[in-house]
Amino acid sequence: MFRHVLTAMVVALSLSAPAFCQVAPPPAKSLSLAGPRFGVTSLSQGVVDKLAERSITVRPVITQFGWQTERQFFTTDSGFSALNEWVLLLGGLEQGVALPSVSWLVGFRTREGAEIGVGPNITPAGVALAFAGGMTLRTGVVNVPMNVAVVPSHDGTRISFLTGFTLRK
Repeated sequence: MFRHVLTAMVVALSLSAPAFCQVAPPPAKSLSLAGPRFGVTSLSQGVVDKLAERSITVRPVITQFGWQTERQFFTTDSGFSALNEWVLLLGGLEQGVALPSVSWLVGFRTREGAEIGVGPNITPAGVALAFAGGMTLRTGVVNVPMNVAVVPSHDGTRISFLTGFTLRK
C-alpha cells in the first residue's frame, strides 16, 4: 500500500514540475495623476426644472470648477491603459450657486491619448450614469485632458466640456 502511495506521489510531482518552473509576470505599473478641472455644462430644461423644485435657480449653461484624481492601474506594452477617476466639481458659481457634482469613472486610454469612461454621477439633480470621452494631450510632463461627458437621466441630459491639467512626476 505504502509503495503505491509513494509511486503516485512521485508521478504527481514529476508531472507538476513544469508548473514550478513558470515565471510570474512582472507587477503591473500604476501611475497617479491629479489636477484642476474647469469647463461648462449645458443643462436640459428638465434638469433646470428639477433643480428649481429643490429651490435651486440656474440658467441652462453653468461653469464648472473642480479637481480630478486619476489612477492608471494597468498599462500594456502598446500603451493601452486602464483608468479609475474621481471628478469633483462645483457648478454655477457665476450664478451665485454652488452645485456639487461627484463622478467616479472607469475606463481606458490609448497611447495616443484617446480615452473613454463610464460611471456613476451624483448631483443635486439626482443620480445618473455618466459617459465620458476625449483626448489627453501630452507636452513634456504636462497632460492636458479635453473631455466631453454626457449624463442622461429621466429628468433630462447634462452635457459637459471639461479641461485642465496634470503633472507627471
